[in-house]
Amino acid sequence: MKTIAQFFALAFLFAACNKGGEPAKVEALNQQFIQAWNNKEAEKVVGLLDDNVQFLQGETRFAGKSEVADKWVRATMPTIGNLKLSTVSTAADTQVAYEAGTYSVDVLPEVAGEPGGLGSGNFMLLWKKAADDSWKLSYAQLEGLPVKAKQ
Repeated sequence: MKTIAQFFALAFLFAACNKGGEPAKVEALNQQFIQAWNNKEAEKVVGLLDDNVQFLQGETRFAGKSEVADKWVRATMPTIGNLKLSTVSTAADTQVAYEAGTYSVDVLPEVAGEPGGLGSGNFMLLWKKAADDSWKLSYAQLEGLPVKAKQ
């Protein structure tokens, strides 16, 4: 994770020398994402995705807004709640922003009455400025630890 963060930090330094304007407010972008996820607003989350978004988790890989929306957002949102991020590294310029760190979630039972669990792991979210000047999630990587049963 540290190598990825260092790579993006260097990329931002080079990009910042070539671009004018205000840097992205990556914390605010991630808060929009977290709030929409925790409120189960799938279409709001999908609206934050870039057309060419990439999602990676372990050996799972999804590419493009349609696939990521269907197989990650809509498929997992019903069973994941109380998403929290703890930032370790962040950087932004006028075109690209990222945040990396750890996450935790409540893993909700698929069947009523079954026990839920607690999930956690590492994350990296990369945002890019779109042609319309909005910010879109371009890359999401999650590396989770095994889900622990709730006590």
